[in-house]
Amino acid sequence: MFGRRKKRDAAEDAAGEAEQVVDGVDTEAGEGGRLRLEPAPRPDGPWDSSEVRDPSEGRVDLGGLFVPGVDGMELRVEVAGDAIVAATVVLRDSAIQLQGFAAPKREGIWGEVREEIGTGITQQGGIVDEVEGPLGWELRAQVPVQLPDGTGGFQVVRFVGVDGPRWFLRGVISGQGAVQPQAAGLLEQIFRDTVVVRGEGPMAPRDPIVLKLPDDAQMVPEGVQQEEGSRFAGGMGQLQRGPEITEVR
Repeated sequence: MFGRRKKRDAAEDAAGEAEQVVDGVDTEAGEGGRLRLEPAPRPDGPWDSSEVRDPSEGRVDLGGLFVPGVDGMELRVEVAGDAIVAATVVLRDSAIQLQGFAAPKREGIWGEVREEIGTGITQQGGIVDEVEGPLGWELRAQVPVQLPDGTGGFQVVRFVGVDGPRWFLRGVISGQGAVQPQAAGLLEQIFRDTVVVRGEGPMAPRDPIVLKLPDDAQMVPEGVQQEEGSRFAGGMGQLQRGPEITEVR
């Protein structure tokens, strides 16, 4: 059932107040017109640290994220300034980048984030489709890139996301996993089995959850360091390759 709160006065009515009650849950329309709903249940993960008895069991401890360990994987970290804010799991010719962010206590932000990322890509001349995939609603995008010979081309990527209690986990799937469904299964399972450690300290919505290197890791700088800022600015800064660590498994 749908209900609407009583009008308070003519000024609020003229301003188009868009608060509704949907199935007994208060929601508000965001700037993009989407309803701000509470995070949906996550029966298959990703997990909050309070939902897992031992997050470190079978996972790599990155502080803010516990990432499942898989035979033959490489684990790379992305740096913004002096902070590690993302981790990328590479499996053969596919990869998934994982990044956690703070979120409001009673509102999911993935709907708004999808709109922002999609707008950023299309403004760059890319193509974006919003589809419901194995991990829920996602963006499948063709992102403009410069090829090694200097000509322009496109990189196919998938943006996936899940809202949790006061956090949001985003994944960016690239390589064969973005174009071949059978190549993405293990990456999708890694995303589902990731544990997020939001912490109890105050954080502004969309602030990145800072990570750390595993205790036995060795940093090997490689490629281009990530640009400053990781609050979804432009949507594409997180696709750059950062310093690399390799977890031996």
